[in-house]
Amino acid sequence: MLPSSINLLAVFLAGVAYMVVGFLWYSPMLFGKKWMKLMGISAEDMKKAQKSMVKMYGIAFITGLVMAYILGVFINLTPLASTTDGLQVAFWAWLGFVATVGVTSVIFAKKPLMLFYIDSAYQLAGMLVMSLVLTMWP
Repeated sequence: MLPSSINLLAVFLAGVAYMVVGFLWYSPMLFGKKWMKLMGISAEDMKKAQKSMVKMYGIAFITGLVMAYILGVFINLTPLASTTDGLQVAFWAWLGFVATVGVTSVIFAKKPLMLFYIDSAYQLAGMLVMSLVLTMWP
């Protein structure tokens, strides 16, 4: 049975924070150019894809909300004393579920390992930020 004490406003804010981290992470000032190169995507390809970006960002936001809610469940199931404890929950959830699936996916898709590092580190950063939001507004 899932806890009913999940703060839905905190989940929403955590989902927004996760998207902000993603926008920054994949921007040209951080890892966007390297990620595009590793994915084999050109700037022209990105321009062509802009029409479908709204739908993709919408789906990404919904999946971020789901992740934030489930992370909130994990945090609520753990006797937390501080935001540091919440960060540990996020780290272990990332290591156990995100990093393992991500590395397997990259290996079997025969993608560069650097792509795993960029994407997985984004997931870790995003989950840590979500954890901070969720523990600040329990």
